[in-house]
Amino acid sequence: MKFKELSKYSNAEKILLAEKIWDSVSKKSVELSSEVKNELENRLHILEEEKAELYSLEDVKKHIQKLRKK
Repeated sequence: MKFKELSKYSNAEKILLAEKIWDSVSKKSVELSSEVKNELENRLHILEEEKAELYSLEDVKKHIQKLRKK
């Protein structure tokens, strides 16, 4: 299938195709370095301990707009 051919499909069909592709990727086949695994574990721990600073989408958009103005 060529990428250009995707335009002939409906959005629903494209979503189904994306789901099939996603499901075909085995979680076991994804290899992470020990550094990445440690970082993910650290981030999960911070979230579980409720020590993470979380931002709303609006806050993130405002921050990006401020950075662009500089």
